[in-house]
Amino acid sequence: MKEFINNLKKFRFLFWELVKKDIKLKYRSSVLGVFWTLLEPLLTMIVLTLVFSELLGKGDDNFPVYILCGRLLYGFFSNGTKVALKSVRKHGTMIGKVYVPKYMYPLSAVVSNYIMFVISLIVLVGVMIFEKVKVTACIFQAFVPMLLILVMTMGVGLMLSTFNVFFRDLEYLWTVALMLIMYTCAIFYKVDKIKSASNLWIFKVNPLYSLIVMFRNAVFGRSIMASDGIVCDGYHFWYSLIFSIVVFLLGVLVFWRKQDKFILYV
Repeated sequence: MKEFINNLKKFRFLFWELVKKDIKLKYRSSVLGVFWTLLEPLLTMIVLTLVFSELLGKGDDNFPVYILCGRLLYGFFSNGTKVALKSVRKHGTMIGKVYVPKYMYPLSAVVSNYIMFVISLIVLVGVMIFEKVKVTACIFQAFVPMLLILVMTMGVGLMLSTFNVFFRDLEYLWTVALMLIMYTCAIFYKVDKIKSASNLWIFKVNPLYSLIVMFRNAVFGRSIMASDGIVCDGYHFWYSLIFSIVVFLLGVLVFWRKQDKFILYV
């Protein structure tokens, strides 16, 4: 881990160049450019609100904000892990020619998407103002799930990028896995409306759901550490914290042990 950090400091200039390159390439052929980062989650929120407001959000005046919170966090995790998964193979030519710490590629891919995620929060602020959501001091606690989701996405991204070098079909399997993760994140419905309590474990084992719960609680003025049943309790904080740290350390370990073999497969 010490060598990992030292190399990251040593090549920090290159790291940020990779981040900037990923952002530029992403919007190079786009007419809307970075503006699409704001427009896409807004359009998705509008569609989901129109489709599910009467069915699943009836009586909830802040249903669009509820949807957008979940959509933004899931969107970052989904996009971040997908680009990280492809990052090592994408830079296969460079790996064979120039020495660069190989973990720069998945980490820079995740960070570039994280920057876009932070920019997209402008949309959330705008919708909160439009929906007249009362802002409290708890809003500052949103930085906790925002930091944890970055750590978790980096860890998952490191593992996926490693396995994808040796098992190319992982890209298609991960797409299916992301669909399952999405439906257990309660993006456009509320878990407390599920009648069967025996099925709630499906959500509790999903660390991304815990992060979304904490983020929503902060946005709606509820402390993430408060005790309030399924809506808000310390379980979400401790579970997502431990999971994020463990998966990051595991991702670093897996990547570090396998990186010398990448040149044989990319």
